[in-house]
Amino acid sequence: MKRKQRLPNFKTREEEAKFWDTHSMTDYLEELEPADEIFTLAPSLAERIRERAKTRAISLRLPQWEIDGAKRVAKKNGVGYQVLINAWIAEALRREAHHRCRATA
Repeated sequence: MKRKQRLPNFKTREEEAKFWDTHSMTDYLEELEPADEIFTLAPSLAERIRERAKTRAISLRLPQWEIDGAKRVAKKNGVGYQVLINAWIAEALRREAHHRCRATA
């Protein structure tokens, strides 16, 4: 049977970060505080987070060569290809919004 480990008292955040780099949180679950008791988000920030979390799955048909290209770029950058495609879409939408704002100014 595994002996329960005690969570050390950390002197600095850096010391704590180094500790968690080499230890599993599952060994200390009983000692950890729930995150919502540690800090409170500003209401406006909490609302922005809730809005961003609202996502919906869609079906998007792409030619195989585009999917293969996205997979190659994603692998080079160490991300999933669907994450990369999503980032590309978000970037294009931001660029378009910026372009429209400048055109109406």
